[in-house]
Amino acid sequence: MLGEYPIHGRGAAEIAASVERAVGAGELEPGQPLPPMRELATRLGVNPNTVAAAYRTLRERGVIETAGRRGSRVRSKPATTGREGLRLEVPPGVRDLSTGNPDPALLPSLAPAFAASAAQADREPVLYGDDPIDPDLARIARAELEADGVPDGPLTVTSGSLDAIERVLAAHLRPGDAVAVEDPGWGSVLDLIPALGLRTVPVGLDDDGPLPDELRAALRAGARALIVTDRAQNPTGASMSATRARALRAVLREHPGTLLIEDDHGHAIVDLPLHPLAGVTRHWAFVRSASKAYGPDLRVAVLTGDPVTLDRVRGRQRLGPGWVSLLLQRAVARLWADGAVDRAAVAAAYGARRQSLIDALAEQGVTAYGRSGMNVWIPVPDETAAVARLLQSGWAVAPGARYRLTTAPGIRITVSPVTPREIAPLAEAVAAAIRPSPDRSYR
Repeated sequence: MLGEYPIHGRGAAEIAASVERAVGAGELEPGQPLPPMRELATRLGVNPNTVAAAYRTLRERGVIETAGRRGSRVRSKPATTGREGLRLEVPPGVRDLSTGNPDPALLPSLAPAFAASAAQADREPVLYGDDPIDPDLARIARAELEADGVPDGPLTVTSGSLDAIERVLAAHLRPGDAVAVEDPGWGSVLDLIPALGLRTVPVGLDDDGPLPDELRAALRAGARALIVTDRAQNPTGASMSATRARALRAVLREHPGTLLIEDDHGHAIVDLPLHPLAGVTRHWAFVRSASKAYGPDLRVAVLTGDPVTLDRVRGRQRLGPGWVSLLLQRAVARLWADGAVDRAAVAAAYGARRQSLIDALAEQGVTAYGRSGMNVWIPVPDETAAVARLLQSGWAVAPGARYRLTTAPGIRITVSPVTPREIAPLAEAVAAAIRPSPDRSYR
């Protein structure tokens, strides 16, 4: 069952560490079954309860999963395996449209903002015990959040959206709790949740956001939290409409104990209005990052929420990294204040590329989705075959398996690097790779 790799250990911690090392080294592969607990206990000469404790630890760390009588196996995307191991290998000469990165040409120059931030740091060095939030960043962020209808609440700064989401989940949930997630949804979130020992409950969506009936079913089934993307949803480009937001608020009012987490990573690259859900439930969090508009290396996100949630996040943050660099915060504040990104122009640029590709695909008889952001989602009959054929044609796209739980196969194309002259040949290559094209929604 385990090939050449033997599991070692006498105690639960040693057994768990042995499995975790093997998964990290690739000696135990994703999906590989583990021995039944009693069988392994006999082999190691230990009590079955010891093996049960080891497997429980591995589940909580997101390394393995258990499916009742079918036993335990290594997760398809174990937390101990680096994301780089899941990336598509792009051969030389192939156009890479799989990354999800913004267009570098649309990112602002960082030198002036960092020079000003460094000069301030020279004059006023940041020391232990100083305020961990730059007042200018807090002021600008609060004004923008208020203008977008996000309820007033305390602020903190995290190292990007995923850092904020992880901290909020850890502030309220415990291993075994269920989290409602968009399906298809952001692959990093789908990996993070089981890595925290939590369970994912898929909620389908369309161009207007999560489907109310599916959210209601997930909450009635016991989901304690909901993570939703307001705009530029990854991978589908969905953007929550006002009508959909009203319907989702009504569902959440039926379950006021739900922990609500909203991710508005696309706030500066889309031209669609925000329709936040925040404030309907007792505990909520709203995160807005700088990565898409100002550069992925700017690991800065502003997080607001209810007082209890923010107090827990800030308290735990103080015991870990302490704070996000004020040098970074001040640079981002200056970029926001100076209008370093022409938001309308950036949104228009991504919108034109997105719509051009969707229109070109429609001419080829291929249905595609992408209401906002920098990605286009295309349902396909067989995503493995589609990805392979497109690679042979000189195009690298992301397989949908990274982003979906129960939805039908699909592929994601990042339009950021696409030029106008590439639209037609790309659409032709996609059509040739996926025929016959399925006539259905991306669900």
